[in-house]
Amino acid sequence: MADSNQGASPIANLETQKHLLQSDVLYQYILETSVYPREPECLKEIRELTANHPRARIAIPSHEGQFLMLILKLTNAKKTIEIGVFTGYSLLCTALALPPDGKVIGIDINRESYDLGRPIIEKAGIAHKIDFREGPALPILDELIQNEEMLESFDFAFVDADKVNGLNYYERLLRLVKIGGLICIDNTLWSGTVAEPPNATMDEHTRNNREYIIELNEALAADKRIEINQLPIGDGLTLCRRIS
Repeated sequence: MADSNQGASPIANLETQKHLLQSDVLYQYILETSVYPREPECLKEIRELTANHPRARIAIPSHEGQFLMLILKLTNAKKTIEIGVFTGYSLLCTALALPPDGKVIGIDINRESYDLGRPIIEKAGIAHKIDFREGPALPILDELIQNEEMLESFDFAFVDADKVNGLNYYERLLRLVKIGGLICIDNTLWSGTVAEPPNATMDEHTRNNREYIIELNEALAADKRIEINQLPIGDGLTLCRRIS
């Protein structure tokens, strides 16, 4: 069978790599039918810019961004937090979905990649909704927790950062997100490797991070403080609704 992506652009090839469907043709159908026609021009610009970045694969795919925007609007989220910003595609999705007086705190270990996408965000007219904070996420989260006004005040949180600290991020966010609020964690299916046997062939990076993700998945599944749903969107997206 011929490669369905033969002759496709680098952007198209990147998009079709970031999903767990068995058929790239079916995924392309989803993109071309219901995602790209609804994607704001500013998101398209930052997606195409990101496709040329050496680490482009760590960005969320456009269909996941569309899903997050819908969730934000359905839940009437106003105050949000994001761990792992990269070039800012998901951050822009959030800012666009928030009301005019909404705010998102975006945390990233450095702002170099974010600065690539920042001009597009500023041109979109929503930069005033974004509070970007540079540095390791754990100390920044701990600082927020020290402020009593921040406790249980966030409507929504999105985690797309290093996997080593997945559980640490989650536990801190549970203190910051209000009851009824949502924590969304990306990459929880890790290209499907979480279901592979321990002796399966995979590179060292994938294997090492896989162990942390499996640990996180098991902890989330057993946690009675949340309602949970794990979705095969992008590289796996777990929704955690805080109930206590």
